[in-house]
Amino acid sequence: MSGGLILITGGVRSGKSRLAERLAGERGDRVTYIATMEALDDEVRERIRVHRNRRPPHWVTVEAPCAVAEAIAERGPTSDAIVVDCLGLLVSNILLRQPAEMPYAERCAEVLERVRQIAEVAAKVPATVIVVSNEVGWGVVPESLLGRLFRDAMGWCNQILAASAGRVFLTVAGIPVDLRALGGRYPLSGEGLL
Repeated sequence: MSGGLILITGGVRSGKSRLAERLAGERGDRVTYIATMEALDDEVRERIRVHRNRRPPHWVTVEAPCAVAEAIAERGPTSDAIVVDCLGLLVSNILLRQPAEMPYAERCAEVLERVRQIAEVAAKVPATVIVVSNEVGWGVVPESLLGRLFRDAMGWCNQILAASAGRVFLTVAGIPVDLRALGGRYPLSGEGLL
């Protein structure tokens, strides 16, 4: 199976990245990992190192904090799979680069347009594009204008990608649930788990 878009959502440290890496590896050896995390301090540099060391050494890593659609377009023709890790960081990177005085609606519009571009490019490349994203709800982000903006934008971004994705997973405590396979039903006895 090649091509298409897969969205993997869930909470922090729920196993999203590991699932994405496994699915990418199942598609072939030519995997591109698009990293959106920027090494701004020692803690983040360590997290990047751990993630990078976990991946096979022949995978190509592309650092693209904001230019994800462009990186997918460039690497899509020569990759079996592309992992974008993670959408939440991409949204944060875009929001933090915007002028603080920029109106809320314009800020959201810019973020949503960038995510629409990801969905459009993913539909055109032969590689399977796997996007790792966070579920963000009340209490997860600070109650501030920027926090509300991030939470709202993330929800809309997840909806945009889910609408274009052939498969959508929710990971909870390392267990992936294939939401498309459930057809709106919830697993009560392990049904629908990957």
